[in-house]
Amino acid sequence: MNVTVIGANGQLGRDVVQAFANNGDDVGCPTHAEMEISNLDSVSEYLRVRRPNLVVNTAAMHHVENCELQPAKAYEVNAIGARNLGMITRDLGVVLIHISTDYVFDGNKGEPYIEDDLPLPLNVYGNTKLAGEYFVRSLNPKHFILRTSALYGKHPCRAKGGQNFIDLMLRLARERGRVRVVDSEFVSPTSTLDLAREIVTLSRSDAYGLYHATAEGSCSWYEFAREIFSVAGISARLEIASPAEFPAKVARPHYSVLENRSLKTRGLNLFEPWQAGLRNHLRQAYEAYVNVS
Repeated sequence: MNVTVIGANGQLGRDVVQAFANNGDDVGCPTHAEMEISNLDSVSEYLRVRRPNLVVNTAAMHHVENCELQPAKAYEVNAIGARNLGMITRDLGVVLIHISTDYVFDGNKGEPYIEDDLPLPLNVYGNTKLAGEYFVRSLNPKHFILRTSALYGKHPCRAKGGQNFIDLMLRLARERGRVRVVDSEFVSPTSTLDLAREIVTLSRSDAYGLYHATAEGSCSWYEFAREIFSVAGISARLEIASPAEFPAKVARPHYSVLENRSLKTRGLNLFEPWQAGLRNHLRQAYEAYVNVS
């Protein structure tokens, strides 16, 4: 299969490229100079020359604070970019896999969100990603939209200064020996390796539509940190922080756990419990933790 991965140098994109390459696919990785998704002509020119069977869009403006400061730019990338990809892939008869986010919900449900639940974003990032979903759904019937949550991977996340939550916890434990984390926000921590594997599997099907795609189960950020230290064999002092201790500059959902109902209904769910994904990540990404089994 001829695959184009947009955002191929990102935290998720790099694992997606590797997963398709391992599958024997021909993978194209356009740079910003070769394709700017917010520019329709740029998208059209690249894809009409490349002629892929599949486009996977992992690119996004996802630094939440920057989206609030630059809403027009966020809309250009997250919404208009998705529109442009939806239009050109439709015209070329190409399948489009588009990555979205748990931030399309407000977090007030208090139990895992399913695909049919009404989105209600709290911030610019969530609103622009939701707009991107609607563009893709309305423009290209041969689409997969995957909402995911709390991604982490072995490759740097540039929007977060190159560190994911696991990196941050390990660094703070090493430097301070004492770490404080909130236990009032709940997510489904998801490995980019596991999400990439799911993307390849979906690419071999024609079960188009909207999917929630996260690791099984959920935890608070405090519980996630506790499991990180336990698996890595670190004896750092972990304490619960109050929400006021780390005030958010932008409103975020306090509960954004997703249920992979559609994947399960179609027999396509490959995700394991989030603890298994974490253990595998520590084994592969941190050679120092040779005790991880």
